[in-house]
Amino acid sequence: GANKRQFENRLRHNVRRRMEPFGNFDVYILQSTVYIQPMDDQADLDGAWEACHNIFGVVSLCRCRPCEKNVDAIYDADDLDMAESFKVESKRSDKAFPLTSIALSQEIGGRLAEAHPNCLVDVHHPAYTVYVEVRDLAAYVHGPAEPGAGGLPTGVGGRGMCLLSGGIDSPVAAYMMARRGMEIECVHFFSYPYTSQLAKDLELARLVTKYCGRMTVNVVPFTEIQEAIRDNCPEEYFTLIMRRFMMEISQRIGRNDGCGALITGENLGQVASQTMEAMAVTGAVVD
Repeated sequence: GANKRQFENRLRHNVRRRMEPFGNFDVYILQSTVYIQPMDDQADLDGAWEACHNIFGVVSLCRCRPCEKNVDAIYDADDLDMAESFKVESKRSDKAFPLTSIALSQEIGGRLAEAHPNCLVDVHHPAYTVYVEVRDLAAYVHGPAEPGAGGLPTGVGGRGMCLLSGGIDSPVAAYMMARRGMEIECVHFFSYPYTSQLAKDLELARLVTKYCGRMTVNVVPFTEIQEAIRDNCPEEYFTLIMRRFMMEISQRIGRNDGCGALITGENLGQVASQTMEAMAVTGAVVD
């Protein structure tokens, strides 16, 4: 619909925040393309490049050489890097540029073939493809694009509270929801001295943060509740009642923090306690 600008604004905001540790960058969007341009020589291009691979909402990315929009400047920006064979693919978004896309590819390809006689022209199965894009502000020359993280920009899909356990399922669930544009907050139930691996659990959350950018983890002391359940409830219902407490506490924290959903790493049949009936009873205590 008419909400494309909302998605792009969120993506630009996320990219700007992720670039802050790597120096001074200008981030802007034109024609559904994000441009990340270093503003001085101190900017860490390699660090920024690696970080861009983990930003949800980016389908593909490439490192480009910008140049003036004329054939000589575009040719000077090319570098075959000792490829055995090559071809040139051009895209002309700026229709005021005098050459068509095909004519530009032929011109640049012909010059490169003359300058590199040992590099064969192969338009069907080249070892390297030179991409030329003539856009609004400049012409850009680059090699093949690399895949990005995909998905939707974090934050366009609302906010969810993830129950973070010590296993792999819940951080994977958080990752999958963040990839669909959800901003993630976590709650972790810590039962010291019965469990003492808090550092490991927080490290799992940090791995997810690598993709969603930032995340709050609420650590809830749970020992007293567990001991009360042990002392007052039938043993066969211990796990079920404990999980219902976790769900209800998570819902209270989530509502206070603007969350619209709870996320768990539960999978039907993953472990013996994750039966359809047990999962239904666990979820029945929350809205």
